[in-house]
This record gives sequence, C-alpha cells and structure tokens, in this order.
Amino acid sequence: MTDSPRERLAAVRRDAIERLASLEAQLDDIAEARRGANSDDEHDPEGSTLAFDRAQAAVLAADSRHVIEEVDAAVGRLDAGTYGVCERCGRPIGAARLELRPTARLCVTCQAQAERRSG
Repeated sequence: MTDSPRERLAAVRRDAIERLASLEAQLDDIAEARRGANSDDEHDPEGSTLAFDRAQAAVLAADSRHVIEEVDAAVGRLDAGTYGVCERCGRPIGAARLELRPTARLCVTCQAQAERRSG
C-alpha cells in the first residue's frame, strides 16, 4: 500500500464516522419502534427483541467512537513525531503492523506481552 500513515488514518476515521452515523440512525429507528410498540416481546419468539437490537447497536456505536478516538490519538503521535514508536519499549513498530493497524501504540512483542497479562 502506498498511502501515507495520515491518509490511512483519515480513511479509517471516515469509515468509523460513517458507521457511527448509520448506527445512530439505527438507534433512533429502534427508539421510534419502541414508542409505537406495546411490548418489546411482540416479535417473533425466534427473532431478536428491540432491547437486544438496541444493545447491539449501542455496543457497535461505542466501538466506532473508540476507533475515532484512537485515530485522533494516532494523528497526535504523527504530529508529535512519535508515530510508529512503541509506547512501551521505544522501538519502532513494524511497517506491516502499522499498515494493518494504523492506530497501533505497541510493537508486536509488547502487544503480545500485554495480551498475555490481561488474558
């Protein structure tokens, strides 16, 4: 890929903003459906309820907001000249990792250590 980190980050941010707008519209639709329904359980018993749909959309919207925050933080690192430097060990984050995960804060080794500790 030949895009610069700033271009990759901008694309990720645009996608997250579009996803968030869609999810917020979905949440509005669910809220409107709840106002018009006597009960959330009037759905097909095999289908999902409005409460489940709302919870799922809310979690996905929160994830999109988190992605936007991570992109903004990565742009801040770009501006500060620390983008691509592991926040834990100070070594460079590999180009392949940054291409796949442009908001990465840790190198692969430090990320694996962090996941082992939390897992």
